[in-house]
Amino acid sequence: MTPYYAVIFTSTKKNNDPAYNQMAKLMESLAIQQDGYMHHDAARNEIGITVSYWKSLESISKWKSQIDHQTAQKLGRDNWYEWYNVRICKVEREYEFGKK
Repeated sequence: MTPYYAVIFTSTKKNNDPAYNQMAKLMESLAIQQDGYMHHDAARNEIGITVSYWKSLESISKWKSQIDHQTAQKLGRDNWYEWYNVRICKVEREYEFGKK
């Protein structure tokens, strides 16, 4: 199903505000509903990394401008993140390994 796009969001948080976790769950449920969303992977320790996968740059742009997502972005800058970085990459090929 290549090519497609990956949005890599890497961050460090200021604090452990419970409202952050609530917003993260809401953003996940909203992202899943967006046209062009494929899936995502996430991990958080000292640094958080979320990679979401999208069918097109247009679908990424629409997600970035979605009103609830814009609210979350502002709250993130104002309250939750010490630092973050966003990278948008085109996935040309993929492969995996796994013993089943």
